[in-house]
Amino acid sequence: MAGPRGLALVHTHTQERIDLVYAVDDRYVPEALGSLNHFLRDHYTGDVGPIDPRVFDLLHGVQRLLGAGRSFEVISGYRCPATNTRLRETGGGGVAKHSLHMEGRAIDVRLPGVPLADLRDVALSLRAGGVGFYPRDQFVHLDTGRVRNW
Repeated sequence: MAGPRGLALVHTHTQERIDLVYAVDDRYVPEALGSLNHFLRDHYTGDVGPIDPRVFDLLHGVQRLLGAGRSFEVISGYRCPATNTRLRETGGGGVAKHSLHMEGRAIDVRLPGVPLADLRDVALSLRAGGVGFYPRDQFVHLDTGRVRNW
């Protein structure tokens, strides 16, 4: 991809915001990736995991196609194994045993002003990984795993 690629995110649990350029042309900006890794840390434990930069490319592609200039609202980024286990045991379901969140390859988001189904459909059109649709909880799961949807 030519030119700068940026993202603006707000975390629904920490209320933190970030707005930065994470890549220029075909090169990722290491400092920006570090900032994004910290921003997307496990908000339960504070553990920071490396996020697959393709997750950022996926978000950037979705936003470009939607023409939306607002910040993504992040519900979940990196999740450490202990948090994943606890959520599986105490949550309302939907947490995979081998979740790609634990590998830094998944993110749960919504985009204010964009219907959730539109966000899902655009993500599906990119065929860049998994797309989960959670209308009751008001988010779309995106990951860089194999192409699939639920």
